[in-house]
Amino acid sequence: MMPTPVNALNFYSPVVADQLRHRRKTATIRLGDKSGKYRKGQVVMVLVGQRYGIREKVFDAVIDKVEVKPLREVSPREIQHDNPEIRHIDEFTHFLGQLYNREVTEDDNVTVIHFSEIRA
Repeated sequence: MMPTPVNALNFYSPVVADQLRHRRKTATIRLGDKSGKYRKGQVVMVLVGQRYGIREKVFDAVIDKVEVKPLREVSPREIQHDNPEIRHIDEFTHFLGQLYNREVTEDDNVTVIHFSEIRA
C-alpha cells in the first residue's frame, strides 16, 4: 500500500503545468532553503493551479534528492530538469526573479528538489 502524501509541490504557472503533464519537468528549484520541508524519500502530491484557488493533482511523486546551494552552483542539467525551455544561469536567474517578484542574484541560496512520478 502506497503512503498517503502529506506535503505538496505546488506549481502556479500554466507553462509549468504543461511541462508536468507531459513529464518534461523532473525537478524544481525553489528560492531559499526548503530542506526542512522536503526530504529524500518523501512522498508528495504534485499540484498545479492558481495560488489560493482550485488545484489539480497531476501525480504523486517521491523526492529523490534535495540540495541547498547558491544559485551560481546550479548546473545547466539541473536547470533543464526544472525548465526545459531555459539553458543558461542568467536566463534562469531572470525567470526566478519573475516567479518570486523580486530581484534574484546568483548569490541567492536555492533548493534543488528532484522528484519522480509514482505510478499505481
